[in-house]
Amino acid sequence: MASFLENTQQHIARAASVLELGAAVLAILEKPREVHAFEVPMPMEDGSTRIFSAWRVQHNDVLGPYKGGIRYHPASSIDEVSALASLMTWKTSLAGLPYGGAKGAVTVDPKTMTPKELEAVSRSYVRRLVQVIGPDRDIPAPDVGTNAQVMAWMADEYGKLTGHYEPAAFTGKPVEIGGSQGREEATGFGGVVILREYLKTAGGELPATGLRIAIQGMGNVGGVIAEELAKAGHRVVALADSKGGMFREEGIDVPVMIAAKAASHGPLTEIVAGDAKIISNDELLALDVDVLIPAALENVITVENAERIQANVILEMANGPITPEADAILTRREIAVIPDILANAGGVIGSYLEWVQGRSRYYWEKEEALAKVEKLIAEAFRRVAAVRADRGVSWREAAYIRAVGRVAAAMRFRGWV
Repeated sequence: MASFLENTQQHIARAASVLELGAAVLAILEKPREVHAFEVPMPMEDGSTRIFSAWRVQHNDVLGPYKGGIRYHPASSIDEVSALASLMTWKTSLAGLPYGGAKGAVTVDPKTMTPKELEAVSRSYVRRLVQVIGPDRDIPAPDVGTNAQVMAWMADEYGKLTGHYEPAAFTGKPVEIGGSQGREEATGFGGVVILREYLKTAGGELPATGLRIAIQGMGNVGGVIAEELAKAGHRVVALADSKGGMFREEGIDVPVMIAAKAASHGPLTEIVAGDAKIISNDELLALDVDVLIPAALENVITVENAERIQANVILEMANGPITPEADAILTRREIAVIPDILANAGGVIGSYLEWVQGRSRYYWEKEEALAKVEKLIAEAFRRVAAVRADRGVSWREAAYIRAVGRVAAAMRFRGWV
């Protein structure tokens, strides 16, 4: 199976071919402009010292400063971070934001570390990158394994190193130190808006409410979109975390289940009760539902299971959850796939709004911030829908054609090619 990075490059190459950009432009689009690779030696509280690999990949900044999250995960690699940085370039372009794409990672497992150790890793990471990040150059944000507290430590360290606290240097921070209300909900909220806009184009094939939905992933994204979809009148019949999940045909009481999981700090399968059925992640992906939402990790739908998918629509809330080979199978089977660079763009739109507020020192209420997310992501959907209708391509191809085309045009105007 091709790597995550190779999968991403296939999508770029296909869009570049449709747009007839040429080999020279494609070569620039496929490769990052800067790669910062280093090690973080970490004295642990038990007296030992561990060394973690770390990266910050800055892919393309023709539209504006780099933007992208930092993940803490022991299995992270340079290929994964490079692919994610590339996805951020296309996501910010598609959303019409004045940003390029970047991504970072440290091979640390935050579940095995004390708060003091995590703080030390976070501050050390910033010290190594202080010369190449900042509000006008590269603005990090949370990702898998990181959160608002990690961003708070990083923003504080950046302020110490530069001589002043700069709230626009990092996004996804706590509201108390310059974060934006609505930022935590923005990704899941944006996914609900995208699904709503998609249903308007579906010609009545699916109802506007009452859809049966399965969600893989119960982190910030999966949990929020589950709650928002339930509020919108849909029926979440399946949920899963990394250890497995649950299915209930009558629908899951999402707020109750999320609260129970948060209280137990254990896997979802240990708190399933009543008439709900315990299922595996593989079983969840193959459920007969209206909408399937992969909201966990990449490459979960492959050639091995694509033929078993029964959903009418797949909303990619994770980054790269479907391989190109599986994508081709789903297209042949006429299963609509709303791609990650569109479906989960609410998060980076929320980050953009936080950055704008940080620069101006003027902050909006939650409802106003989410209304701005809704407006921007709905407009992005309409632009993609127009490309799809004009060219007769899939949703993913339309999204990449739009995103790659904007970046290529900016490169020409700036004289890069």
